[in-house]
Amino acid sequence: MYNQNIDSLTDYPFDRLRKLLQSLEPPNNLEVLSLSLGEPQHKPPNFVTEIISNSSGDWAKYPPVIGSHDLLEAISEWLNKRYALSSQFIDVDSNIVAVNGTKEALFMLGDLSISRHTERPRPAVLMPNPFYQVYLGSAIIRGAEPIYVAALKENGFMPKFEALEKPTLDRTCLAYLCTPSNPEGSIASIKYLQKLVELARKYNFILAVDECYAEIYDKTPPPGILQVCQEMGDGLDNILSFHSLSKRSNVPGLRSGFVAGDSSLIEKLKTLRNYGGAAIPLPLLNASAALWRDESHVEQNRELYRKKFDLADKILGKKFSYARPGGGFYLWLNVGNGEEAASRLWSEAAVKVMPGAYLSKPDNNNLNPGEKYIRVALVQEPAFVSQSLSRMVNTL
Repeated sequence: MYNQNIDSLTDYPFDRLRKLLQSLEPPNNLEVLSLSLGEPQHKPPNFVTEIISNSSGDWAKYPPVIGSHDLLEAISEWLNKRYALSSQFIDVDSNIVAVNGTKEALFMLGDLSISRHTERPRPAVLMPNPFYQVYLGSAIIRGAEPIYVAALKENGFMPKFEALEKPTLDRTCLAYLCTPSNPEGSIASIKYLQKLVELARKYNFILAVDECYAEIYDKTPPPGILQVCQEMGDGLDNILSFHSLSKRSNVPGLRSGFVAGDSSLIEKLKTLRNYGGAAIPLPLLNASAALWRDESHVEQNRELYRKKFDLADKILGKKFSYARPGGGFYLWLNVGNGEEAASRLWSEAAVKVMPGAYLSKPDNNNLNPGEKYIRVALVQEPAFVSQSLSRMVNTL
């Protein structure tokens, strides 16, 4: 009566965290401080609400599923400037599609890449371990085998996809990569990305690069997959890049992002979205275009995160093997046992964090690369972050 693969999706991280803490009570005399959810709390630019208000007449119109021409132009302009792309490298009409948040598009890639059949070999979907849970859901629901590739400290917290055996790569249809990575904040180098592009083309699988944290960085802008493709000189075959306004512009509720890359894949994605994708309402399309064209609020946003990482430098020092991340807004802290640490922080200090094991899966040797860690989201104001980190140090 229903797709029984759904029954395998039983361990969403926030459900597991809720169950872990439900029998524990935080101290009554302490304010609860939540660092478990990566929901940006910085104020978005004032012009967002102004544009939406001024576009009130557009609520009565059906929006284009692929995005307005003005938004696609704004995205193209931003990509060209951000990644030093030539004006001919990205075609507005064939290389970009707007999406109602990249979560939806990342999940929809399963329909784009995984053929439904009962024959062997079973299609494989590669993903870093730890990973954004949408990658797993996309694979499982379509009957593909998720291949968890550990992103270990000794490898710069980047997965070594090229180390997989040939039979696995031969049946791979899709690979996900997040850079800067969630949860570690590691940045894939140009050389790393070049090798990954070569691997995708050699074995003819789709490479989906989740770059939603690309505009939150400490010093050096992270390289992008489109930039790498231009430098390699072989076009955009097999490659899709995902960007969002949620983190960049502090508007997670706007649900606005885009996918750019291989024109043949973008065309197929547009077809899928015509049938089952939610369009971004016109007032939000107008606001989105303005956000992509404005950089001042993005730099202010980055500066706020830098201040919070300065606080982490001061408060944590070398504790928990802390190292300032190159990008993103998470801390990935080695506390020995993430579940135990999360329980203690909640019951003793009223601080909520995410156990790393809930963001990753055990490998073939039953070793979970996230087991020793907790993920800490530095999305609140500096005073909130300072108090939270101080409680952590005093508790663990």
